[in-house]
Amino acid sequence: MSYNPNPLYAAPEDWRAYSGVLSRRVFAFILDYVIVALLWIPAAVVLFFLSILTLGLGFLLYPALFVIVAGIYFGLTVGGPSQASLGMRAMGIAMMRFDGRPMDFLTAIVHLALFWILNSVLTPLILLAGLFTERSRLIHDLLVGTVTVRTA
Repeated sequence: MSYNPNPLYAAPEDWRAYSGVLSRRVFAFILDYVIVALLWIPAAVVLFFLSILTLGLGFLLYPALFVIVAGIYFGLTVGGPSQASLGMRAMGIAMMRFDGRPMDFLTAIVHLALFWILNSVLTPLILLAGLFTERSRLIHDLLVGTVTVRTA
């Protein structure tokens, strides 16, 4: 048997892998943003001291600090080996690419950016799309080529 460094993680065809995914995603979203808010506090303290060292230039990053922390958090967790953030793991779901390749850091960041952009434009409609699409995929899932499945 040989070691395959790039295994394929194909999305399952069984409908049970997608039942209840939409409601689990909502609760995972809430948990993840509580975690990001808690991570933002030490990042703000570190940025404060870096700003003093850089004679105030670091203070320019404060408006974007939440976006930076959230991007790093989701990029490392969703783009990591478990393919799920901490909130997604708590809710028993994971994200997969539809082409079978594992999620990477860049795909997770693009997924997050599209979520924020589409959520700012189509706030209620972004969740309603999951009620009518196959496998409860949201609009940004369709654009990036991802699917969310149950792990538990």
